[in-house]
Amino acid sequence: MTETGDRIAKFLARAGVASRRDAERLIAEGRVAVNRRRVEHPATFVTATDLVTVNGEPVEAAERTRLFRYHKPPGLVTTHRDPQGRPTVFEHLPPGLPRLISVGRLDLTSEGLLLLTNDGALARRLELPGNGWLRRYRVRVHGVVQEPALARLASGLTVEGVAYGPIEATLDSRRGDNAWLTMSLREGRNREIRRVMAHLGLGVTRLIRVAYGPFQLGNLERGSVVEVPAKVLREQLR
Repeated sequence: MTETGDRIAKFLARAGVASRRDAERLIAEGRVAVNRRRVEHPATFVTATDLVTVNGEPVEAAERTRLFRYHKPPGLVTTHRDPQGRPTVFEHLPPGLPRLISVGRLDLTSEGLLLLTNDGALARRLELPGNGWLRRYRVRVHGVVQEPALARLASGLTVEGVAYGPIEATLDSRRGDNAWLTMSLREGRNREIRRVMAHLGLGVTRLIRVAYGPFQLGNLERGSVVEVPAKVLREQLR
């Protein structure tokens, strides 16, 4: 935090309350206060001596930035609260962890590597396509795989008016009408792989993220969380 303080949205993101975008939404909903006065504008600055609350609960100043690898099981949504009452990732984390937010998302039925952090600014930084990090997936599909069609994905394509960037896709194995693919992409829009596969006439029956940039799922057991060493995190952010 600078001598003049930080914008309230940045403060909340650094404290792991929410991303900057979600923090601005909390402010607009009147749920954020500084020194017991409701914040009305995201440009409000706060300092270390200010009392910041969200929904009446004090927000502690940010601790050191931490990043965790989590093996998300299928059947969990990547939100803190779900309007439909479905189980969430954060309800199933082991005890003793700080308040965490996800770096990107995996949908309900997807599984594999999900990065979690206590720093909303870091989450935003790691999500930006500009960092050039590949997201790599193992994908099981049902249907007839045409390898020339997979190769054409490297040039990008448009599905129902949505333009998707280049996707690296290779056929790993095939048995009857089922096949395993490895797919890599740099942006990862909502349900991108499922929609692109459907466009090729293939149904996704399992989707596992195995890498997010330099961070690997490895042999991390389903439901387990492991912290990325601070030294490794610093090296990857240079």
